[in-house]
Amino acid sequence: MNQRSKVDGQPAYVLHSYPFRETSLIVEVFTRDFGRMALLARGARRPRAAIRGLLMGFQPLELGWAGKGEVLTLMKAEWQGGQPLLTGAALFCGYYLNELLMHLLPREDAHETLFARYAEMLQRLAADPTGKVREADLRRFEKALLQELGYGLMLDRDAGGQPVVAEAFYTYRMEQGPVRLEHDDAAAQVVRGKTLLDLAAEDFSDPRTRVEAKALMRTLMAYYLAGKELETRKIFKELQEL
Repeated sequence: MNQRSKVDGQPAYVLHSYPFRETSLIVEVFTRDFGRMALLARGARRPRAAIRGLLMGFQPLELGWAGKGEVLTLMKAEWQGGQPLLTGAALFCGYYLNELLMHLLPREDAHETLFARYAEMLQRLAADPTGKVREADLRRFEKALLQELGYGLMLDRDAGGQPVVAEAFYTYRMEQGPVRLEHDDAAAQVVRGKTLLDLAAEDFSDPRTRVEAKALMRTLMAYYLAGKELETRKIFKELQEL
């Protein structure tokens, strides 16, 4: 958006915001038709600013903006309702999703399907007080995110093009896919063929599949994050130590 533009009524979610000068905010948003964008919310930090209470994370908004350049000016924000506030573990998961989008999504690159998955994920997080479905949902979202970015996983065939065998064991090589292992092979990360097939089918009913899929997706995310450590992961480690 190097040319001057004006947009109104755009569905969006706030991913992150930070202070700009004395009274304003830079707001990073995920929009349906324009992808991730940076918007300047003038005066949003003033105590009586009407827009101040609207720019909350995990809430559906309709935004309007105008201007040119990398940071456009937020002109309007309207809350769309229908999304309960996230609390506890659900809030932590929401921050994790936002960090992934902030670090992996390029600016101004539309991903309408991913936007819909993100909105659905927030609804599921808010609606599930037990947290039992969150781990499976996180794996589904991570997989969808990689697919949207062009890093789709090869899960039902190995790097040589052969069908993955549920009873066999594999290691996943970046940019290549699963490589079958012999019993005496030593690998940094071993995953069952069944886990790969379950991940392809998004079936997380097997407890061992959930454990191995989590480890595999963590390795993949670390690779594509190129060494960036997520704050949510750091906080989670600290809580575990406590």
